[in-house]
Amino acid sequence: MPIVDGKSFIYTVKQGDTLYSIASRIGGTVPLLVEANAIYPPFTDPYLIFPGQVLVISTPGNRQVNHIISSEDTLNQIAGRYSTSVDLLQGINPQFTNPDLINPNQVLHVTAFIYLVEQGDTLNQIAQRFGLPLSTIIEANRQRPGFSPDVILPGYQLIIPIPTSNNIVVFNPLPGTMIEEEQNLEGFARAFEGVILYRLVDQNGQIVTAEAPIQTSAGAPQYGAFSTSIAFEQQPTSQTGELWVYTRSPRDGSIQDLVRLFVKF
Repeated sequence: MPIVDGKSFIYTVKQGDTLYSIASRIGGTVPLLVEANAIYPPFTDPYLIFPGQVLVISTPGNRQVNHIISSEDTLNQIAGRYSTSVDLLQGINPQFTNPDLINPNQVLHVTAFIYLVEQGDTLNQIAQRFGLPLSTIIEANRQRPGFSPDVILPGYQLIIPIPTSNNIVVFNPLPGTMIEEEQNLEGFARAFEGVILYRLVDQNGQIVTAEAPIQTSAGAPQYGAFSTSIAFEQQPTSQTGELWVYTRSPRDGSIQDLVRLFVKF
């Protein structure tokens, strides 16, 4: 699956910007910026960008999506774009201690990945592939040049939000990707005593992994990182299923903060 495996930046064009100045300052190349954001006819004149447009800029590095804060941004607006919460954004970016004090050009790690559009893709197909509502993908890509819910072209780089709860995000595996035994399960969580749980179920209801605990690096009110190796207790009986990551209420044992990821076997 063509997921961009590098460090990507989400950047809002400012007055006076050119593709060359953006590439020189942030990274990438002008031809890649043109293709990744469809800055060509029939969408626009070649190489023509306008203030307020949102660009994806992909560079080498470990897979991570970073939002470069613009003068118009608030943390609430940024959280809305990526279908997550301000609490969680602050939790995975501890340098942002006050949601009302953010400055242009600061870099915020966000809950998303970048998908490289292939020949024959439609937005509906992509949403189904990752088990996401179409509206979340549309919201994440608003104000982008060359973006239309009806037509997307090969080579375009789509911003895909990662499902989260208010207190949990899973960065590995990504939704809609292949999951294997002993694969790492990684992310961040805010939980009582730092304990969260996961389980894996296939499409036929077969429990592949029964409820198992994970210890995070910090307990609430902090967000802690977590990483564990996924163990299969039963072999999957279908090609798809769901990974659940969650907590349980210390009062009544009910499931809380559930994150459900569509996965493949």
